[in-house]
Amino acid sequence: MIKFLIRCIVAASSLSYVVYLFGTGHWGWAICMIFVTAIIGLSFFRNERMIMGLNQMRLGNTDKAKEHINKISAPQFLPKKQHAYVLFLKAVLNSQEIGFAKSEQLLRKALGIGLRTAQDNAVARMHLAGICAQTNRRSEAVSLLAEAKKLDKSGMMREQINQMQKQMQQGVPSKNQMRMAQMSGGRQKTPRR
Repeated sequence: MIKFLIRCIVAASSLSYVVYLFGTGHWGWAICMIFVTAIIGLSFFRNERMIMGLNQMRLGNTDKAKEHINKISAPQFLPKKQHAYVLFLKAVLNSQEIGFAKSEQLLRKALGIGLRTAQDNAVARMHLAGICAQTNRRSEAVSLLAEAKKLDKSGMMREQINQMQKQMQQGVPSKNQMRMAQMSGGRQKTPRR
């Protein structure tokens, strides 16, 4: 909250300085200060930590991206779309540290708020499907993968989705294996020595 107040004070003083420069006839400096004031104004709509985190992700430095995203302490004060992306990135980058339950909660909240692109929605659903598959909720994982496949119109994630579907099919026992388990009373035979 203190950062927000400081930002408001800096923006107000910058705007008043622009008015002062125009009033005194320093048109050149006033036009330059308009650009500075615009940059300060954009900082109200774009969080600098998120911009740096996304830039680090593009460069492939996930550790630095994780540091920047984790330093955003109050994402609920950001605009709606940025709030969704902060939750999405925290869930994806910190999934091993925070656990499956918290990661799933953050992803569902981000999807509820609304991610901007279909590709990001597909990635979020694919991560949710992975969490559901690891927590033995196969039917939900299959439906989430189907939704992710529909949203992936560019085909960038086709290979990952197909790989996840194959892994889930390998984990499901066949009808013959189920029949054999029922006949043996659900017990596995011990090997002969």
